[in-house]
Amino acid sequence: MSEGSLLGAVVIAALVFAVSVGVGIAAVAGNPSIGEEMMTLFSEEVVAGLLSDSPAVLAGKLFLNNLGVCLLLFLGGASLGVVTGLILTVNGLLIGMVTEVVRQEQGLLYVAAALLPHGIFEVPAFLVAGGLGLLLGRELIAEWYGRGDAAARAMPLAGLFLRIVVPLLVAAAAVEAFITPAILSMMA
Repeated sequence: MSEGSLLGAVVIAALVFAVSVGVGIAAVAGNPSIGEEMMTLFSEEVVAGLLSDSPAVLAGKLFLNNLGVCLLLFLGGASLGVVTGLILTVNGLLIGMVTEVVRQEQGLLYVAAALLPHGIFEVPAFLVAGGLGLLLGRELIAEWYGRGDAAARAMPLAGLFLRIVVPLLVAAAAVEAFITPAILSMMA
């Protein structure tokens, strides 16, 4: 695997994710009731379980949640990349929908303050994990056609996951738990 192939796979993951975010934004802009339903679900299922935690516990929960998603993105490559593509798409749709609802209610500056500090770490981790999943799928297809050994190629991909994705997720969780709330409280 070359650096170019990883970059290409990350670009594909980014395109799938970006298009899905755009579709999520457009869906809420076109039908605000979809956004209201999504925010209710998001608040009940995600936010409610996090608000009472200390920042350290919150950081741990955020890290484990994001690590789980990124592991699914990477290991989803074992489905020839189908699961990886689905996770990229679903997460993009959800993020687009929630972002648009918050933008409509709080404004673009609030969205930027809520997402950018930790997003500069989390989004690259997510996209690299997706790219690694797509490469794993490619290696399985190559082996299927007798042009490779997917198990042997999976080890370097897993090493990249550990060296790139995990540290980015640690940084993202720390920023999201300790810094983002402080920034948002200054905006209130």
